[in-house]
Amino acid sequence: AIGSMMYATHCTRPDIAFAVSKLSQYIVNPGTEHWKAVGRVLGYLKRTSNLELTYTSSSRILEGYSDASWIDRINDSKSTSGWIFTLAGGAVSWASKKQTCIAHSTMEAELIALAAAGKEAEWIRDLLTDIRLWDVPMPCIPMYCDSEATLSKVYNAVYNGGSRHIGLRHNYVRQLLESGTIKVVYVKTSKNLADPFTKPLTRDLVV
Repeated sequence: AIGSMMYATHCTRPDIAFAVSKLSQYIVNPGTEHWKAVGRVLGYLKRTSNLELTYTSSSRILEGYSDASWIDRINDSKSTSGWIFTLAGGAVSWASKKQTCIAHSTMEAELIALAAAGKEAEWIRDLLTDIRLWDVPMPCIPMYCDSEATLSKVYNAVYNGGSRHIGLRHNYVRQLLESGTIKVVYVKTSKNLADPFTKPLTRDLVV
């Protein structure tokens, strides 16, 4: 069941990415509540089978959004990263993943998510350069983030935090900025397309 939903998630249904990511963590020993959650996701897919990704030939703008949810469960100290990239008005790449290291603040969680999204941005940029959608050099990719503290940190050349793994990610994002691969731009949470990839949606947002 999870494998079938993962297939849909990776192909055309980014809206269930967070739910599938969470359910995937219980594959080894699922309980009754997990099977009920699987049923709800499958029911949602059936009721919304008319939804589709759409694109327009009038736009060739590539944009990225990143977000993180810092420690959303009491018994789990790891945060969730989410990102999405849009091209020609539609989504072309997205992910919702549990972070592999522990972040000690919201800013650190956002920085980890931004670094992961930066890797994807670098890969997409190289791909689009190879298929010659843009003249070389390709324009800088705007990466939207809803954390002002993270923006302030990445535009600061010096990271004075105590965690080495966070410092490495800071250096990587700084490298992407200095090379002109990305630029980090602030966006309100309500307009951050990556927000649904890091937390459950309320019913009004789903509808």
